[in-house]
Amino acid sequence: MPAERDLSVQLRVSRNTLREALRALEHAGLVEMRKGATGGAYVRTGSSGAIVNGMRDLYHLGAITPEQLTEARVWLADIVVRIACERATEDDLAALDANVKASANAVDFDERASHNRTFHVLLARATRNPIMVITMEGIMEVFAQFIAQIGPSDNSFILPSRRRFMKHLRARDAAAAAAEMTNALVRLQTGYMNQWSLRSTTAPRSV
Repeated sequence: MPAERDLSVQLRVSRNTLREALRALEHAGLVEMRKGATGGAYVRTGSSGAIVNGMRDLYHLGAITPEQLTEARVWLADIVVRIACERATEDDLAALDANVKASANAVDFDERASHNRTFHVLLARATRNPIMVITMEGIMEVFAQFIAQIGPSDNSFILPSRRRFMKHLRARDAAAAAAEMTNALVRLQTGYMNQWSLRSTTAPRSV
């Protein structure tokens, strides 16, 4: 983008106003502010930051509920799995296998949960559709916030499910792969919502 001084003249605003606007754009993931001799505001191409940040903000504002979040995750995963069964390359499969291995070697819940969320993003990338990838990234980012609120849970059944899923994916069996993924996510969803309900009933009320 033009230098700050030139841009403020073009837009007929003060430099303080311009800086505030640029900070807002940076927060939304639309521009990147660089320092140094070649610094300035650079438009970020191909970034999902605006969508991801928007979904996260909507969740914090209560416009997206935990029920809607977990439900959408199940629906989107079904579509992603079926498309990935058709389009996944050997590189995609290798990346997913490496993720499953990393999850198996995770030392605690937070690390394991992070790998599990990354698995869904890698799977979305196998669809070769940027809309699917961006949407999944947004959902996984909000899920990270949701999990931080409700705390750890028993997700030990996910690793065996992942291994079964990978067998179906390699066999290009979309129906079996989608069923395996849906069953695992619905089980997670039930546990998450039980934790959320318990948290909601035990949280102290303000007076």
